[in-house]
Amino acid sequence: MGKQVTCRRVYEQRSSEDGRRVLVDGVWPPDISREDGRLDEWLGDLAPSTELLRWYGHAPLRFAEFRRRYLAELDEPRHRSAADRLRGLTDDGNLTLLTAAQDADRSHAAVLAEWLTGAGGPEPDAPPPPAPTGYRGAVAARAANLNAGAFAFVMGTGIVSTGLNINGAHAASVTLLVVGLAGCAVLLPAYVWRLLCRRQRFVADLVGPRAFAFLTVSIASDVIAARVVADGRTAVAGAFLAFGAVVWLLLGYGIPLGLIASTRRDPSFDQVNGTWFLWAVGSQSVAVAAAGLARLTSSHLLQVLALVCWGIGLMQYVLTAAIVLARLLARPVAPGNLMTSSWICMGAAAISVLAGTRLLELPSSGTLVPRSFVEGSSIVLWSFSSWLIPLLLALGVWRHVLRKVPFRYELGWWNLVFPIGMYGVTTHELGRTTGTSWMTTLGRWEIWVAGAVWVIVIAAMVTAALRPHLTAGRTAGSDRRVA
Repeated sequence: MGKQVTCRRVYEQRSSEDGRRVLVDGVWPPDISREDGRLDEWLGDLAPSTELLRWYGHAPLRFAEFRRRYLAELDEPRHRSAADRLRGLTDDGNLTLLTAAQDADRSHAAVLAEWLTGAGGPEPDAPPPPAPTGYRGAVAARAANLNAGAFAFVMGTGIVSTGLNINGAHAASVTLLVVGLAGCAVLLPAYVWRLLCRRQRFVADLVGPRAFAFLTVSIASDVIAARVVADGRTAVAGAFLAFGAVVWLLLGYGIPLGLIASTRRDPSFDQVNGTWFLWAVGSQSVAVAAAGLARLTSSHLLQVLALVCWGIGLMQYVLTAAIVLARLLARPVAPGNLMTSSWICMGAAAISVLAGTRLLELPSSGTLVPRSFVEGSSIVLWSFSSWLIPLLLALGVWRHVLRKVPFRYELGWWNLVFPIGMYGVTTHELGRTTGTSWMTTLGRWEIWVAGAVWVIVIAAMVTAALRPHLTAGRTAGSDRRVA
């Protein structure tokens, strides 16, 4: 079958590659309206039986058996009509199966997608291919489904490490730096493996509406470079900056070119999202790292690179802010789609300020624009990023309190850690550079807040990773006692 069938969460933004969008859950998600779902069809009869879902409990260790039982259910008369209808939809182009399940890749939607794309179009009662087992299979599955913005973890960890170093908590700062480096060591090979072994899905993400999330690779490298500069390790910082700059150059041009050249784009503003601000964050991260390294090495080339990237980042921020604002005001926003990536708007403004403060620390002979312009622009952007915080908090209350979107851990939480940490570091550094004592004091307190947020998010991440295994263990113990 030449058509592409994928599965996604119903809360994700519509993509130009989606084709027909079909909800395959038996119950309509309570926190999204029919209009916001933007569906072509709802085939609730394809959902697994209540008994099977209750037994599965979304425990990863039970997925293989759940898959086998669900495929057997698809041959039952109550599923047959909807299954025939779904097979017919694949003839009309790409098909996206939607579910509200937290882990779409281990849901019945993923089983349906695999069933529809099997070699030779197998019938529902055909035996399913063996699922990956063991440690290598689990690692391969995680890498295949790796989020494009996974390096947000390294970004958030790196900037909080920088802030703790400013506050004098050197042991904690070094610990977080090691955690960030470990994250790089794990995630970068996973990205490469996914590019080589899952190229079609990788490229589809690279030309999709969340393609800018790939820039987290460059930003994370530059954030680590800026942190290492503080320890005087110029060679290590130069290596991270070089890698980050090359990735920034490739993706900074490649992603917008891919979006422009794509002939299957979503013609509406609905594809616009907060991750687009990473375009500006990527440029400013290069500026911050280059300026910090230039101050130690007195490299005129690095000074010019920092200034040019700062200017590029300012223009990218203004353009992106205009597009995102137009999307938010002109089109309805589903609460489930208003993710923590919205905070990147504030983080992009904050890192632009930090880049400006680093430029002010360079010799005036290497500055191509008046220092008063850099300082004035930094103060204006800091004021704007401060103004954004209450607005973003209010949107969070609207999403989780008023519209009752479940408050569960997701990778996007790291898009919250980075802006908070960046704002704290920026406030302190701007106060130090301009001689404003109350700003440095405020910045130190904000850095402690960022550290607390990092602890909360890392604890939530570990808990979310362990909970399925603990649940599966308790369930297995219960099954043995019943037997």
